[in-house]
This record gives sequence, structure tokens and C-alpha cells, in this order.
Amino acid sequence: MQLADFFANMPQYQQIVEGFDRGDRELVTGITGSARALMISTLLQKEQRPMIFVTDTMYHADQLTDELSGQLTDDQLYEFPVEELLAAEIATSSPDFQSQRIQALSALTQAKPAVIVTSVSGLRRQLPDPKLFSQAQIDLKADGEVDLENLAARLQRMGYVRQKLADAPGDFAVRGSIVDIYPLDTDYPVRVDLFDTEIDSLRYFDPSTQRSVENITSITIHPVTDMLMTPDQRQAAATKLNQKLAKEQKQLSADDGDLLANSITPLIESLTKGDVSAELRLFASDFFDKTNLLDYLNDKGLLLIDDYPRLRETNKQLETDEANWTVDKLGAHQIFSDQQFGLQFQNVIRRDHHAELFFALFQKGMGNMRFDQLVEIQTRAMQQFFGQMPLLKQEIERWQATKQTVVMMMANEERLNKVSQTLDDFGINAVMTKVSDIQPGTVQIVPAPSQTGFELPDAKLVVITEAEMFKQVTKHHRRRQTMKNAERLKSYTDLKPGDYVVHVNHGIGRFEGMQTLEVDGVHQDYMTIDYQSDAKLFIPVTQLNLIQKYVSSEDKKPHINKLGGSDWAKTKKKVAAKIEDIADDLIELYAKRDSEKGYAYPHDDSYQEEFDNEFPYSETPDQLRSIEEIKHDMEKPKPMDRLLVGDVGYGKTEVALRAAFKAIEAGKQVAFLVPTTILAQQHFDTMTSRFDGFPVNVAILSRFQTTKEVHQIIHGLEDGSVDIVVGTHRLLSKDVKFKDLGLLLVDEEQRFGVKHKEKLKQMKSQVDVLTLTATPIPRTLHMSMLGVRDLSVIETPPANRFPIQTYVMEQNAGAIQDGIRREMQRGGQVFYLHNRVDDIEETVSQIKALVPDAEVAYIHGQMTEAQLEGILYDFIRGDYDVLVTTTIIETGMDIPNANTLFVENADHMGLSQLYQLRGRIGRSNRVAYSYFMYQPNKVLTEVSEKRLEAIKDFTELGSGFKIAMRDLSIRGAGNLLGQQQSGFIDSVGYDLYTQMLTDAVSKKQGKKAKPKTDATVELGLEAYLPDTYITDQQQKIEMYKRIRQIEEPADVTEIQDDLIDRFGEYPVEVTNLLTVSQVKIQADEALIEKIHRIKDQIEVTFSTKGTDRFSGEDVFKALANTKLKATVGLSNNKLVVKLIIQPKMTAQNWMAELDQFVKALSEMAVKTTTK
Repeated sequence: MQLADFFANMPQYQQIVEGFDRGDRELVTGITGSARALMISTLLQKEQRPMIFVTDTMYHADQLTDELSGQLTDDQLYEFPVEELLAAEIATSSPDFQSQRIQALSALTQAKPAVIVTSVSGLRRQLPDPKLFSQAQIDLKADGEVDLENLAARLQRMGYVRQKLADAPGDFAVRGSIVDIYPLDTDYPVRVDLFDTEIDSLRYFDPSTQRSVENITSITIHPVTDMLMTPDQRQAAATKLNQKLAKEQKQLSADDGDLLANSITPLIESLTKGDVSAELRLFASDFFDKTNLLDYLNDKGLLLIDDYPRLRETNKQLETDEANWTVDKLGAHQIFSDQQFGLQFQNVIRRDHHAELFFALFQKGMGNMRFDQLVEIQTRAMQQFFGQMPLLKQEIERWQATKQTVVMMMANEERLNKVSQTLDDFGINAVMTKVSDIQPGTVQIVPAPSQTGFELPDAKLVVITEAEMFKQVTKHHRRRQTMKNAERLKSYTDLKPGDYVVHVNHGIGRFEGMQTLEVDGVHQDYMTIDYQSDAKLFIPVTQLNLIQKYVSSEDKKPHINKLGGSDWAKTKKKVAAKIEDIADDLIELYAKRDSEKGYAYPHDDSYQEEFDNEFPYSETPDQLRSIEEIKHDMEKPKPMDRLLVGDVGYGKTEVALRAAFKAIEAGKQVAFLVPTTILAQQHFDTMTSRFDGFPVNVAILSRFQTTKEVHQIIHGLEDGSVDIVVGTHRLLSKDVKFKDLGLLLVDEEQRFGVKHKEKLKQMKSQVDVLTLTATPIPRTLHMSMLGVRDLSVIETPPANRFPIQTYVMEQNAGAIQDGIRREMQRGGQVFYLHNRVDDIEETVSQIKALVPDAEVAYIHGQMTEAQLEGILYDFIRGDYDVLVTTTIIETGMDIPNANTLFVENADHMGLSQLYQLRGRIGRSNRVAYSYFMYQPNKVLTEVSEKRLEAIKDFTELGSGFKIAMRDLSIRGAGNLLGQQQSGFIDSVGYDLYTQMLTDAVSKKQGKKAKPKTDATVELGLEAYLPDTYITDQQQKIEMYKRIRQIEEPADVTEIQDDLIDRFGEYPVEVTNLLTVSQVKIQADEALIEKIHRIKDQIEVTFSTKGTDRFSGEDVFKALANTKLKATVGLSNNKLVVKLIIQPKMTAQNWMAELDQFVKALSEMAVKTTTK
């Protein structure tokens, strides 16, 4: 049997179901918690009807969805999330919510048996006619017919936006006969390949690489908006609004009338254009009339309503808030005087004709609702056992005596085996079985997630979960994430017209764009670069490798060089000299590290494994890899010096603690050095609970300890009784001595001063060191420094973290009030960032006025450290709801309970600062919200707009690394080499700098670079990417770059596949381009300087090195496999081979022969260098 069967066999259940077909309104009392979730899933499985479940707030809707997701599959459970206030929705319009709503609506229109969970605001939302929604779906089948123009027009009506590249949900792109569409509800976007009007093939593609992933036979494209209107409806609505506007203007003074017109006219315009922006929701009552979510539910559907009195309360609160907001808007003349927002909740319920089921604990508080029948189902919440097994045994025996079925639910198979072992030890007999096969009347243990346990006496069913058996709870549940990979990073090297670029030989200029020029009757694409005094440089794309995008430490405008001037050569020389010194330092460091001896730890034993397995979450693959690397280093006699880089909240601490345990078990001591007292306290708490039950003595040294405690700890470190100590730089004081220090853990090393770093260096020389940091340091730089420090990287977020919902909006009181209230409702806390000390108290009182029941505190950098820490300590303990703060919080505070962040004047901050700030929230398993606000009516500068745009894109966790490439990388680079470096990096640009450094280091180490030339290949062929084939410049540059990097035949095949996949069949110019690129790569290896064709002769000139390397004999050996005739001679002391093209050869033929010849030479050249 399944759990649902137990429920369905109850007499009350039969009674409830009988009323459905009559369309009864029934009240079910007494059922709560997981038992209610079980009832909903039973109704779904047994009755197979679509259902809408309404609860009071979005937070509770999330909770219920989470609970149900353990029992229902993805296509049986949907959420219909709607922001509580229209103000919040207009300010933020989250694409994630949008896509969840679309999925829910399309499930309802298909009438599939599923549960749609929504909140009061979801029922109040006006929606388009269900018929219109059903028509706004495009079914595509391979071999079907479709008209391209018509398809594009329909997609635009459904809310899709036409782009050059479809790389975010809601985009579509048309390239020739290929259409890319990115719906909200598919894992991947879809590529439709047309042959005239017939669909040749349909396939999914990966938005980050634009490569096809798999072929599909059919797909239904759903709209990306619930603002659906036909062009006629839009026209009618616009006319109606224009009439209203004219009428209102008559009643207002001229100025007020203008204000109103300024607000409304742009909206009317966007309405007629077919726009679907959230602001149009203001007029939803003019478009959609009274249609709401319940109109999408078919006649057999059920409406389930959570605690009705609470819903009425919430609704009242919403209406008050909405009214306040309306008054604000009216005062500013931004809306019509008789404007209605949303439907009336009570009216929606009254008009509904479906069978309704109301849930409540008791019967009171229902107002004047009349019910056709009342049903009571008794449930009891499960008591907490707190790991007291004898008590659990006693209870189980009591249940067995009354023939109850006892089901113990475990999160996963692994926990199942562990717990079952524990039960055996205490003599509790439990059968291991599956959820689908529960034995009535026995005690069993099954793998299935559930949040709380309960007793259902009428069904003789008892459910116990881990949460009640042991106090800690392991929640692992991944909600489906609709925005997979949506915000993949655009490469930071993408060139856009107007970007600064560095040309290795000519210096810094401005990239103007790409154009096709005709030279000697042959077309080629050139990149135009602007230098001082309007000098322009045209560079053929074959020389793309000489150009890099200019990246500097801050958004500084670089100095543009003069073409042919000498200042660039000087700059390069200066930097090169500096790089020599650094390279010397690095080499010295390598040597020193290799010669030192440290302690080699023994391999892991069962005790270490036991400690590792106590970790209550499942490790991410990166965590496991890092742990492996670190333990491997510790087992070697050489002292470890490893850097562990991971984004905020990625479980770096756990990795460090496992290393610590390994050291302690081998009888060594561990020191954990952190930058702030608060962090020390937090790490101390984590360690105390993590080492609980193991013989490890944990201590903390910081300002919160009394002198007496400090003495005890210092004494304990000297005699070896303290195993691990965490502390601030107090640990580095002279009086702290260790008996046998084996491992030093350093958190956020970049935040210690120079003196401390010196002291650290002395400590480091003999012990193993692991440094943790979240500020990413650019990879490339690390590559050149790899000998100095080994690097482990954690890039995958832990399983139950959600991306942070990020909103960028004008500052408005309504949204702030709503955000703070929402966070307090779920028992969380809020950070409010206000970056001016002088009026911070004013902000505090404004927030108090908005949310009177919130406790608000503030901190800023002018307070003493003791004051600061006191307030922070209280905030962590939960005494305050809102903390108003300056940017002082951007560093390393971990408060899992703070999950909402407001930032005032976000347009003034740097990207890395915004990112660090945002990293302060979203550290628990709840969805976090961050609101970046700017002053109303302020025009943003382009830079700040880009920054805010970027941060909004990076909602996924782990984007720290990606942001690094946009903005932080450079700062990190400066830190790694000492400050004086960043000036040099700025003068030549980051990429060129790292390239020079890498070369210098390998030269000093005596590594020989493979000799290569940079051959020019001029064959007088049309070899380029024509505009008719790839129209978008950026995609063109990207393709040229890839063709430039071809190294082996496999690369060519890959590029060919890519081109056909993304742009369709390619013309002969592209075939030539690929062949020429191959010839060039081999010519570089064969030490050839130039290949030049004049009519029917091809002249191959070798470089000086090549002339030394090849004899005439070699050349003829290489020619042996080809059909070409040749003469060999010397010109200017360089070997020159003239190949004669035979009369009947086509271009394809002689190209193939030339390719063969050059290939043979390059193979010879490679052989000699490897000898």
C-alpha cells in the first residue's frame, strides 16, 4: 500500500469526495502540517482532478510547494506566484515568477490533474481570457509547415523579444532560415531549421555555446507573458485610455494634466506597439475585465482554501497597503482617479462555481460562509524525541499494541542505512521498504522526504521523520529551477564597437567595428582601430591574435597611443623590466618551497571517515575534489601552501575543518586565523557543533574573552591541551606559543595588514597552510604563479541554495515596506544599506514609520569597535529585525537569517562591491531577495546602468567567478603581487601583462618555447565570412577568433558543425577561409614566413630559422606526395620555393595540394624540435 491508500480508506475521505460532483462547499477541520500535504496528494492521485490551493502569502505558498514536492512529480505540482503588491511587481517584474505562472496556466488549460499553489494576491490578479491563452501556443513538429513572417509576428505577440542572439529566456532570433526560440519552460532553447516553409529539423541548443544538444520531434511554445491581447483588443484598450485621459485632463489644472499625460501617454504608446511590460498591469482592469485564475480551472476542478480567517486578514492588509500606494500615485498624478487595481478577493470566491474545500483548525471565524457539510479529521503533531531512542522504543511499542502502521521517513538511502543501524542497536525492529509498498500494521523505515511527522488515528497511521527522531534536520530538496543557465556570462573579451583594445605592436586604441573591404579584387574582413588624431588602423581578421580587449583595474579611460609613436615601445620596455624582477622573486620562491621539509600526515583511517560522514549535507563534487587535493598535500613531506577559492557560502569551512581534523588526529595543533571578532565567534560556533562528540578541544581568542580565559587558552596551547584555536590577529602576538602546530588555516588573507603578513610568513615556513578566500583572483595570473601556491576551486553551489532574486528599481516606500514585511513574516531579518553616516538616524526613523512593528538598529564605521560588535552580536541573536548600515557589512559576515537586502543609491557602487554586499544574504535554504534602488526620476549614467544590469543577470550563486572576469579580476591581480603592480597592469592592459609575465617565468626556468613563425598567407581567394551568412558583428568576431585558434583537424570539424548548426549551410568563401586557416597553422610550424600566389605560381618564403632547418632535399621530400611542380632557390638569404599550378587544376585542387605540402614540412619541423 501507499500512504495515500491509508488516507483514502478513511470514512471521512469518502464523505468529502461524494460532495465534489454536486459542487459542494465543504469545511474540513483539524488537519494540519504534513498530514494536509498528504491529503492533497491523495486527492490528486485518487480523484485525478486539477486543483487550485489558495493560501495567505507567497511565503506560505512556497512552503507548501516545498512540502508537496516530496510527494508529487514536477508535472503534478505548479506554483502561481504573484507579488503581494502591484507596486512591487511593477518595480521588479521577476522573470522567474513569470515563467512559473505561465507553466501553471498552461497546465490548467490542458486540464491535467495537478495542484496549483497560489496566494491571495494570485486570485486577485486579472488574466486574459483562457481561450486566448490556449490559442497563444505554437505547436511545432519536424516536417510540419510554418510561415516565417507569421511565426515571428506571433512570437512577438506572445511576449518574445527579437534579438541577434537568443541567449536568455524570452528571446528569439532569426538568422536566414534558422529561428532560435528560448521559451521559459524548457531546459534549453529551441532551434527551428526551415527549408522554405517546411520544418527541416527541430533541436535543443545550449545557450552558452549556441551548439545544438539534441534533436526533438515536436515542441509546444508557450507565451512568455500573461499580458496577452489581440491587436484589436490592444487598439480598443488604447482608444479607451485616450478618452479617459482627455476627460480627466479637463478636470485638472494644466500642470497637473501634463503630469498625468506624461505618465500615461508612454504607456498607451507601448500598449499599441505590442509591448508587455509590467507597468501595463496598472490598467489590467481596462483590458481583462473580471477573468481570474479560477476561470482557467475546468468544471471538474477543485478549489482548496487554506485557513480562511487568515486569508481575509491578509486580504484586508493588502487592500490597505494598496490604498496607501494609490493615494501616493494620485498625489503625483500618475494614475486616473477612478482606477481599480486587482479584483476583490471575496467577490472572486463568491462568483466561483467549483467544488470548494476549506481547511481550518476550528470552525470559528468563518464570517457568513455557508457550508454544505463539515468534516473533522483528527491529526496529532508528532512529539520530539531528541535522539532519545529508549523513549522512541516505548512509543513504538504503544503504537504496535493498538495495531497502528508506523512509517519512519528518511531523507535518502544513505541516512536510511545509518538510522536503521541505530534502531537495531536499541532493539527496535523496523522493516526497510519502499514508499510504494507499505505493510499495514507493522513498523517500517522508508526513504522519502517529509518535513514533519504526524499521527492519523482514524487511518491507524503514524508517520515519523528524522526531524522528530534527532534534533538536526537534513533538508535536501531541490525545487525545480526554471531559469537554468539563463544568465550565462557573456565572455568578458567580447568586443563591441567603442571598446578599448591593445595591439601588441601599436598600443592602445579604440575599436570602431568591422568592415569588409576589397583589396586586389579579393574581399576580406578588417577591424578598424582608431588612434590619436584620427589615425585609423585596418587589421585583417587573420591577425586577430595581435589584439586584446583592454581591461584595467577600475573603469579608467586609458591613454590612447599615437600610431607610429615611440611612447608605446617605452611603456612596454618599462613593464618588461618590472616583470623581470617579479619573475626572479617567483623563481626564488619556487626553489625555497621545494627544498623545505614538513610533516607527512598518515592516510585517512576509519575515524576520519566517521567525522567526514557526520556532515549533515551532501557534499558538492568540487568540495570532494578540494578535500582530496588538500589531504593529498598533507600526506606529502613538503609543507602545503594551498589556496582554496570558493564563493560566499560554498562550504569552504567544512573543507577546512576536515583538514583540521586530520591534523588533530595525528596529534598536531591547528590555528584558524580570521580577520574579525564576529567571524571568529561564528567559526567557533560552527566548530563546536561540528566537533561535537569527538575528543577535540576547541578554543577562541578574541576581544570577547576575559583576561583570565585568555591566559587559560594560551597556557593550553603551550602544553598541548587545546587542539584547535580560532582567533583574530591576537593569535599572532608574541605571547602565543604552540606546543606542536601542524596546520594553519587563514580566512580572507587579503584583509590582514603587512606586519601580520610578515609574521604569517615566518609561521608558514614549517607548517601546512590552507588559505580560504572568496575574492576570486584571475585564473590566468594564477597559471603563471602556479608554482607559488596550489589552487583548489569550489564552483558548485550547495544543493538547497536558491539563486538570489535580484531587483533593480526606483526607490519607493511601497516596495520597501512590502519587502521588510515579507521577510519578517517568515521570521527573517533585513539589511538596509544607507551609505551616509550623518543622516543614518533619519533613515532609521523613516523605516520605523513604514513598518512600526520592526525593531531597527544601525551601525557605521565611526562607532567604536566594541559598539559595533555589540550591535552585530545582538543582530545575529535576532534581537533586531532590520539593520541599517553603511558598506561596513561588505566583508565576511555570515548571518543566515538575514535574507533581504536593500541598497540605496546602488548606481554609485562598483560591481564587486555590489556583489560582495549581495553575498551577505541568501546563505540559508530560503529564497533571498535583494533590491538595488536608485533615486526616482534620476537618469543613470551608462556605466552605472551597465553595472546594475550585470548584477541583475548574475542571480545564480557562484557568479562571483564570472563577475571576477568583469571587474574584480584586476583588483585581485594587484593584491597578489603587491600594490605597485596595478599601475603597470593598467599601462599595458591585463591580458598582455599576464602573457609577458608567463613568458618571463618560463624563460628563467629554461623552458624553451617551440619555434614558430607568424606566416602571412595570400592566395588571392575569396576567404571570409560574408555579411549575408553571419550578419551580427559580435558573432562574426567570435567565429573568426575560433577559426584563428584551429590547431588540429578535429577543431576544423567542430567549427564546421557549429557553423552549419547555427547559421545553416555555408558558402564557398567560408570553405576557403577554413582551408586557408589550416594552411596558416601548419605554415607557422614549418617556419614559413610568407605564402603568396601570383596567377599560377605560389611563392613560399621561409624564415631565417626555416632556411637553416630545411635543405632542398627536405623540400622535394615534402613535394613527393603532391602533384605540384616546383623550383627551389635563395633570395635575400632566405629559402624560396616556387610551386607551379598545373593548367587544369581548380582552386579546390591546388589548395588541397598546397595543404599537403605544408603539412609534410610542419611534421618534419616538429620531429626535429622533439629530438
